[in-house]
Amino acid sequence: MVELEHSRALLQEFGLTTAAELLDASLEKASKAESSYVSFLQDLLSLEQSERARRSEETRMKLSRLPSRKTLEEFNFSYQPSIDPKQVKNLAALTFAARKENVIFLGPPGVGKTHLSVALGLEGIRCGLTVYYTTLSKLIDDLVRASEQNRLGKRWRVYLRPNILIVDEIGYRKLSCSEAELFFRLVSERYETGSMILTSNKNFGEWGELMSDPVIATAILDRLLHHAQVVNIRGSSYRLKDRLKTGVAVAPPADVPALDPPASE
Repeated sequence: MVELEHSRALLQEFGLTTAAELLDASLEKASKAESSYVSFLQDLLSLEQSERARRSEETRMKLSRLPSRKTLEEFNFSYQPSIDPKQVKNLAALTFAARKENVIFLGPPGVGKTHLSVALGLEGIRCGLTVYYTTLSKLIDDLVRASEQNRLGKRWRVYLRPNILIVDEIGYRKLSCSEAELFFRLVSERYETGSMILTSNKNFGEWGELMSDPVIATAILDRLLHHAQVVNIRGSSYRLKDRLKTGVAVAPPADVPALDPPASE
């Protein structure tokens, strides 16, 4: 009994808290199964590993600030036939994140851009990656406020550290030149160092007006599109699908224009 308590204390001292808690139950199970010492130890450490992985995922989920936990399995591909399910499922393999590439969802409001970006974020978290979600408006407000309070460097790390940064709702707010410069700096510093998932209801040809400066917009797109997959969604809003039966019109879909590749600076 003394040896058992000493073993439990050692496990706790080494930080193996789950193994310490489950030591008695594991010993009883191993005794009934007449397991070898190695099998007993392997089973006990596997329980510790599983619990650590669960806690890590839970922590990363909280820190991600994802607005929901919508999965790819819940997405109604039949309602959005313009989307290639195979392309999205390939994205869920997270090869783009391993390669530090970007994903951009374009389309009118309500077609599932946020759902898909959140679903990919969830896949990333489940695979051990760090993810952070924000809207463009919240991102800019946060960076501007941090700059005014002389703590921009500290806030900057929040957006540079994650393996995947999700920036939602690009197009609902027109940025001033100084705000666009902040966004350009973020895109530049994450370029080829971390992936971004972006959603926008504006086609790329409208980003010059959106950023209040065509030159900055071109520089942003140059970096975003160099290593990117674009998913262009042409369809009706999920939120309005029931009302569409009564004749309610929706905004036209966003299009990917045939642009010449912007020159790198």
